[in-house]
Amino acid sequence: MTATEQYLLDTFRATQHRTPMPPEPGRHDLAELRAVRDRARFRAVLDGRAARHPWRAALGRTTDRLLDRLAPGRPRRGTTC
Repeated sequence: MTATEQYLLDTFRATQHRTPMPPEPGRHDLAELRAVRDRARFRAVLDGRAARHPWRAALGRTTDRLLDRLAPGRPRRGTTC
C-alpha cells in the first residue's frame, strides 16, 4: 500500500469516527530534515568541530587547492597579512 492509499484510508476512517484528519503525506518532511541538520550542527559544536555544511567545507578545500596551483604565493583564506 502506498503512502497516498494509506492517507486516503486514514482520512476515510477519520470521517467515519469523527476524529481529526491525519496530515498529508510528506507535509512535515522538510521540517524533519531541518531538525536532523540542526542536530548534526549542534553535535559538531559540542564536539569542537566547525558547524559548517559538509558540501561547503569540501568546496572550500577544493577551491583552496585549485587556487594554490594557480597562484602558489597567495595568502590563504582566514589568515591575516
